[in-house]
Amino acid sequence: MIERTLFGPEHQAFRDSFRRFMAAEISPFHAAWEEQGYVDKAVWAKAGALGFLCMSQAEANGGFAADKLYSIIQMEELSAAGFSGIGFGLHTEIVAPYIQHYGTEAQQQRYLPAMASGAMVGAIAMTEPAAGSDLQGIQTTALVQADGSYVLNGSKTYITNGWHSDLVIVVAKTNPAAGGKGTSLFLLEAGTAGFTKGKPLKKLGLKAQDTCELFFDNVRLPADALLGGEAMLNKGFICLMEQLPWERLQIAIGAVAASQAAIGWTLDYVLQRQVFGQAVAAFQHTRFTLAELQTEVQIAQVFVDKCTELLLQDKLDTVTASMAKYWCTDLQCKVMDACVQLHGGNGFMWEYPITRAYADARVQRIYGGTNEIMKEVIARSFVK
Repeated sequence: MIERTLFGPEHQAFRDSFRRFMAAEISPFHAAWEEQGYVDKAVWAKAGALGFLCMSQAEANGGFAADKLYSIIQMEELSAAGFSGIGFGLHTEIVAPYIQHYGTEAQQQRYLPAMASGAMVGAIAMTEPAAGSDLQGIQTTALVQADGSYVLNGSKTYITNGWHSDLVIVVAKTNPAAGGKGTSLFLLEAGTAGFTKGKPLKKLGLKAQDTCELFFDNVRLPADALLGGEAMLNKGFICLMEQLPWERLQIAIGAVAASQAAIGWTLDYVLQRQVFGQAVAAFQHTRFTLAELQTEVQIAQVFVDKCTELLLQDKLDTVTASMAKYWCTDLQCKVMDACVQLHGGNGFMWEYPITRAYADARVQRIYGGTNEIMKEVIARSFVK
């Protein structure tokens, strides 16, 4: 297979260190977390204490000013191990960057060090029950008052890290008549009057991930809760569009890592499983299936690595990221389905990692913008 050249020795040392953390602090507990519907919050503080959160943030804000390859390593390792309950990626590389890129100095100092230490868990609330992938169609409002404060009303759903969240970036309409051009982002802390959380949602997969609904009932927010201050009023949609390419690439990164892991689990299984007096791996169909899957996953890895290079050069555009998200997650579901089939009846048993990975994979084609939306974004770039 093609050698990956993105990572240097220091990145490999980090990968080894994070694997040890997973073995000690995640692996023994993840099955129990799936049963309860969320991870124990203590794992966040343990990760923060070891420098595994917000690595790319400035040192003044609790990070290490590291390149994003360190976060990518985390995403790959968590996906490959099937530890889908851990929301570090969203916290570190979606929520924190919004504050870093658009927040005022006071907002950065208030929240980023706490996020880096694991003292605060971050979430972002975009999706609404009636809007789905249509971010311009959100109904949550944050209307300015005479004293300069805002009153937030509405609800959000499918919010990752929502149950544990100490800080939520809320997407709301500050000028509803202006549509997407009237959208702003707000920093909302847990415990604020009128802000409540629903119980963790029961899902097909991602069972240890604390996904929930959020409700806002006349939540009064001070003027300085507006992300970026008054200068960023009604500019929230622009911020979302700027950050979505990286979010979508993250989904593709996880898809490829999970697919490669699934092939590995399946290879181990078919080499050991005996059918009609021989290993399942001895059948030509099995070998050809694995050959096809491995080829396609290798192609996906090369494309994702190229997208990562563009990201590091600040050249990753929305169309390319949308291609990566759509194609890699479609491939992920194809790989999982084929690998479950090669496991036979055991592929339907929850005790096998391929079964959990199959369930986890399905949502990848939905969140971050459905793959149908990705195709629309791609088509608009060249179909005039």
